[in-house]
Amino acid sequence: MILLAITPGLGFDRDRWTAVLRSGVDAFLLREKQLEARALLDATRWCQDQAPGVELWVAGRLDVAFAAGCGLHAPEAHPEVEPGLVPLSRPLHHEDQWDTRRGADQLLVSPIFPSPGKGEPWGLERLRRFLDRLPPGGPRLLALGGVDPRNTPALDHPRLAGIAAIRPFWEGDPARAVARFRER
Repeated sequence: MILLAITPGLGFDRDRWTAVLRSGVDAFLLREKQLEARALLDATRWCQDQAPGVELWVAGRLDVAFAAGCGLHAPEAHPEVEPGLVPLSRPLHHEDQWDTRRGADQLLVSPIFPSPGKGEPWGLERLRRFLDRLPPGGPRLLALGGVDPRNTPALDHPRLAGIAAIRPFWEGDPARAVARFRER
């Protein structure tokens, strides 16, 4: 199971970021809208130095993703990105978005469970119906939104590659959160 930790948007904090980067997560999404391009690029390169085996994604900044050689997570309002320029991640908030986003490398299906400020959750039944109808192959799919170690076993589906989360990795001990996610 792939574990993607998303930064909470509170700015670059070396100590906290180090703890999460070295906790055993597979991927790390820098979602720091308040950082200027140079600061975000510096933070991304710092992450690459600290955890070279952790896959990195930058939210909303194609210029930074391109310069750092990492993936871009393009949020809803982001302009289209030329295919193949950088690895591409997109949100998937509704089944109707599948046709236009299935060419991405990664899709964050969200929100699965109730999550503050994220709208009506998919729920397990709707998620399973969607996953069951998908063709094999295609983008990596990660569940996001209200996902924690307690409800992750219910997400078991061959088409779902893992989870993406904020709170479980940033509230408390991130290594313990990783261990709990991996208990199956």
